[in-house]
Amino acid sequence: MIYELMVCANELEFEELSVKLESYLIESKASWLRTHFSFVYHSIFDSKDFEGLKNFYNDIIAKYPNLIFESGDFTSLQESALISILKRDDLKIEEIKIWDHVIKWGIAQNSTLPTNSEEWTNENFEALKIALQQCLPLIRYFHISSEDIWEKVKTYEKILEKQLWDDMIQHHMFPNKPVKSLVLPPRTIFSTPKLPPRVNEPFSTIINKEHVAELLSWIDRKSTTYSSENIPYEFQLILRGSRDDFNPKTFWNMCHGYSGTIVVAKVAGTDEIIGGYNPLAWDNSIGDIDMETNDSFIFSLKNGNIKNSILSRVINDSVALFYANSNDQNNYGPWFGFCGFMMKSNVSDFTQDNECCCYFDHYNYEKPIRTTNEYFSIVEYEVFKIIEQIPNYAIR
Repeated sequence: MIYELMVCANELEFEELSVKLESYLIESKASWLRTHFSFVYHSIFDSKDFEGLKNFYNDIIAKYPNLIFESGDFTSLQESALISILKRDDLKIEEIKIWDHVIKWGIAQNSTLPTNSEEWTNENFEALKIALQQCLPLIRYFHISSEDIWEKVKTYEKILEKQLWDDMIQHHMFPNKPVKSLVLPPRTIFSTPKLPPRVNEPFSTIINKEHVAELLSWIDRKSTTYSSENIPYEFQLILRGSRDDFNPKTFWNMCHGYSGTIVVAKVAGTDEIIGGYNPLAWDNSIGDIDMETNDSFIFSLKNGNIKNSILSRVINDSVALFYANSNDQNNYGPWFGFCGFMMKSNVSDFTQDNECCCYFDHYNYEKPIRTTNEYFSIVEYEVFKIIEQIPNYAIR
């Protein structure tokens, strides 16, 4: 394996060979690197080298921070890796959530800390402060709302310098008055203008605004469909097969930690658009488990020769979804019910073999979403996060 050869070359101090292999991985094996995200990312920070790979992965994390922050092994992340992430100005996550994750990481480094922070002694707070001494200066405190400062940051006031705490309070009371503490710039999650889209580039290669309105009406259980011109939610693209690849493992890596998601897939050789809604968070760490919810559904959307959409809600909430284990994630993607809607590939590419299926799963979902139980492949699929649009959301 190229990666193992690179690591060996690095350990033997064959610097030129190690650098060439690293460049080859980034330039020619990006799909493999994404698929093995967690393994490679955690291992490269054991070395002071591999700057190219570190930047490659941190560019991905900047766009999809849940890959790290919501992963099951987040608290075992090396300090150097966490620091490299916190330094990113383009990290697409709210600052208060970064604070929450940093505190979680710091607490995990001190196994003797009481579970209830209200029972902490001054020594306990000092231990947490020491564990986070390299991370705390990288938090953008002056871009956290006053409500979050009071409800979440104040609990750990003792790990902050007194001047910083006083300046935060002053900033929210008198925003135009200068402070003594260093004020880091806001991250570009909200403030950076987006690059103009390509001419006529749609938000999706599969669905349109009318589909979105219908799907959101189902999520909200409305008796009438939203107007496509007055939709109170945004569809945030997490994954697109043609962009990110069709390996099932990629689905689990890139969607891990995201809740309230829609999966849509285009069936090969037909006009069919099928998919499912999962209100729960996808989790690539638990495996071989039925997930319980009474809000999931599967569907087929009207398109071309398909004249009517089909909504099929879960009726057996104890087996609404199935999450595959880490080994099976090489073959299985999203899986609703028994096989009400399941994406599978024996060759780790949803487009290359006919292994996806939509059985009439009458025990778990209301009705079939296809007129046949035949297996099929797909030509494209997308996963979207449903985000409520809040007026002036970027303004604090």
